[in-house]
Amino acid sequence: HKRTVTCYGYQRDDGVWDIEGHLVDVKTYDFDNDHRGMVRAGEPVHEMWLRLSIDDDMEIQVAEAATDYGPYAMCPDITPRFALLKGLRIGPGFHREVHKLMGGVRGCTHLVELLRPLATAAFQTLVAKRRKSEADPNAAPKRPMFIDTCHAHASDSPEVKRRWPAFYTGPDRAS
Repeated sequence: HKRTVTCYGYQRDDGVWDIEGHLVDVKTYDFDNDHRGMVRAGEPVHEMWLRLSIDDDMEIQVAEAATDYGPYAMCPDITPRFALLKGLRIGPGFHREVHKLMGGVRGCTHLVELLRPLATAAFQTLVAKRRKSEADPNAAPKRPMFIDTCHAHASDSPEVKRRWPAFYTGPDRAS
């Protein structure tokens, strides 16, 4: 079995950011499928797409999903439900909110799983733009979205102390 996940983020001409995800599962052997008949080695068992259109604050403006290949005829039927992601903000608590909306029978396991690397791709896509706005001397200090997302970005870490001293919380912080 081989699963390939590809994520791609870019800014459109209208300033909105599109974060696209593509998931493909293939087998190394032929097998019979009740819905599709014989699925040949290398032919997709699953091929699914997700696109999140987000603003600079990582709020989802539009969410679209598509299932080109699935093991059941009904697999594509759930894709319109992903429009319910509109209004969610990618950040702390995002996956919890997704699970409330799309968990279990309310969604598709594979498309919901694809939202994890898509969220990461969204952060990585916008990081340079966010750093540029953080560097604006006239802008009010804004807590970087990375703080407390991993051990290197813990609010009491040496990295946060070095890069974002105003948000450092370690025992040796300046008063």
